[in-house]
Amino acid sequence: MSAFDYKKVLADIPHKPGVYQYWDIEDTLIYIGKAKDLRNRVGSYFNQDKQLNGKTKVLVSKIRKITFTIVDTEIDAWLLENSLIKKHQPRYNIMLKDDKTYPWIIIKKEPFPRVFWTRNRVKDGSTYFGPYASGGMMHTILDLIKETYTLRTCNLPLTEKNISAGKFKVCLEYQIGNCKGPCQAYQAEEEYNRNIEEIKDILNGKIGNVIKDVKQIIRDAAAELNFEYAHQYQRKLVVLEKYQSKSTVVSSAITNIDVVSIASDERYAFVNYLKIMNGSIIQTQTIEIKKRLDETDEELLTIAITEFRTKFNSTSKEIVVPFEIILEDKNIRFTVPKLGEKKNLLELSQKNVLFFRKEKLNQYEKLNPDLRTDRILTQMQKDLSLTQLPKHIECFDNSNFQGKYPVSAIVVFKDAKPSKKDYRHFNVKTVEGPNDFATMEEAVLRRYKRMLEEEGTLPQLIIIDGGKGQLSSAMTSLKKLGIDKKVAVIGIAKRLEELFFPGDPYPLYLDKKSETLKVIQQLRDEAHRFGITFHRKKRDQGTLKTELEQIEGIGKTTADKLLRHFKSVKKIAEAEESELQKVLNKAQLLALTNYFNKDNA
Repeated sequence: MSAFDYKKVLADIPHKPGVYQYWDIEDTLIYIGKAKDLRNRVGSYFNQDKQLNGKTKVLVSKIRKITFTIVDTEIDAWLLENSLIKKHQPRYNIMLKDDKTYPWIIIKKEPFPRVFWTRNRVKDGSTYFGPYASGGMMHTILDLIKETYTLRTCNLPLTEKNISAGKFKVCLEYQIGNCKGPCQAYQAEEEYNRNIEEIKDILNGKIGNVIKDVKQIIRDAAAELNFEYAHQYQRKLVVLEKYQSKSTVVSSAITNIDVVSIASDERYAFVNYLKIMNGSIIQTQTIEIKKRLDETDEELLTIAITEFRTKFNSTSKEIVVPFEIILEDKNIRFTVPKLGEKKNLLELSQKNVLFFRKEKLNQYEKLNPDLRTDRILTQMQKDLSLTQLPKHIECFDNSNFQGKYPVSAIVVFKDAKPSKKDYRHFNVKTVEGPNDFATMEEAVLRRYKRMLEEEGTLPQLIIIDGGKGQLSSAMTSLKKLGIDKKVAVIGIAKRLEELFFPGDPYPLYLDKKSETLKVIQQLRDEAHRFGITFHRKKRDQGTLKTELEQIEGIGKTTADKLLRHFKSVKKIAEAEESELQKVLNKAQLLALTNYFNKDNA
């Protein structure tokens, strides 16, 4: 079919609504399509080869590159597809290569405004919504309006003077209940205009506000025992709630603007651009910028804006941006929107740029895993305010059972990965009873005293599993060794994942999804696992030794020898006499045999 490796590209396409674009070997745009699920739709071209017609097979054979733009809803995908096809007229979008215009919904500027669709936009002060690439979707919205609101459909000049003069009479639409008869003053203009405002909200995707108002009207009517009125609005509420579309349609009031957003890290910046003309998105692109110096986002965004405006011949006087921009150009106004449709457009741009940043970085990190390591360590250094990259991290955890068998464990991560050959256990020697603070102090002291004696390299970060008390105990040992200023130390409390720094009474809370916190949690969990495994083994050995020492003639030393040789009490009980003689003398052998024979009697 094609030398194009679609599987590799398909893996990077999300299961989201949007518009996809196919490009040929000469980097010419040859097809634009819309999809409710981008990955499924694009994949269907390649996975259903036998079901494709001849023309589509030719199209697929020419594909050498796929780009796409994600949007909020399927309706937005229709709108964007329409805009891009009209702008680029790709070769294989033959059915849309005519000169026809696409429909809009108009709220006519006139007394008692009519609501209808049109293909001709006229600058007469009317409000237009669209354009709609799908006539079916446009008619669905108009049907909702017709079913929910009683509006006039005639083109009579319903001025106050004409109505007062009694020039008009109600028609059949009034008789069958589709109109409330404003032509004979049966409906007040104030009430009619209130309905128009609700319709504008629906067309702007603010149906939630309308539903909220309708519910309040129902409650008020019911409280006043006006059940017939409440029932009318209850029917309206049912229709509105069935209408599922909450698309943000670009209003024709937004004429010519550019929308730009950025996402960056230490190495790369990604900038998304949307070009809006006459209420529709006609251009969209995301570019990547590899940083050379420590450029700010403002500098990079300014460079990208210049590039985009030159490339797409933009003459827009307004540019919507995510933060304040200082650019010496009196013909351009920068807007940082807080609310409204421009804010929605900026959020759409930001969704696209964040998605592409994530996918691009994933591609780089698959090819070069060291990039991921450097990124994580750099982020950890930033989040924890460290003076060095934490390439070598050590984490301590203590375990004991009712004050008995206390042990301490240390795990080591190098380059954000476990270095299991460097893990260590400590049998606590100086602590009596369940004293977690003293246990931590001993373990830290022994660990770094030996490291200094052997001239080893200190870690850049030490993590203490515990709160302020354990952290303070660890710092006591580091101060004794004179290295408390040479290495960063933090404590992590389990309950709320609080991070404590020495001498700081207030904990640090990291985002639950942050990679820094995930690495710290992994260290803590690995230290706990490693420590508890050793602790259980020691506890089990202690229990076994206690049982063997209860046998008359078997002391602590002999019990140790038996366990080292046979590994378990069960194997000792099942051992042949010749094997036992290798460890025991005759008196001990007799005592052991009598003990197990008694248990089996």
